[in-house]
Amino acid sequence: MITPNNKKRLVVSFNNLPLELQEEVKQFYPAGYFDAMIRIDKPNGDFFYAVPFETEEISYLVKIDVKIDDLSDEDDDKEYYDEDIKGADEIQDDGSDDEPMDDGGADFDGAI
Repeated sequence: MITPNNKKRLVVSFNNLPLELQEEVKQFYPAGYFDAMIRIDKPNGDFFYAVPFETEEISYLVKIDVKIDDLSDEDDDKEYYDEDIKGADEIQDDGSDDEPMDDGGADFDGAI
């Protein structure tokens, strides 16, 4: 027979934990939170990331601040490409005043 977990359950931000508990969480995850982090979806469509942590009395979901890269693909293009950069066609057009190379009349007579 499985007995129910009678621990109190709390969702709390890491920054709102007492300093002692913050240190315990850091010690529990010495290599970082990445492998233990879970995404929690809220009913309104928002979400947050948290890691589980337990004490003798309380079972926590500790919210971890995560920096999300929210640039769209279009913003990425704007960031990396500038209107002043010349494309391959424009570079080729700029060199059109030069005379073409003549490969037909080599001065090498082929003697060894």
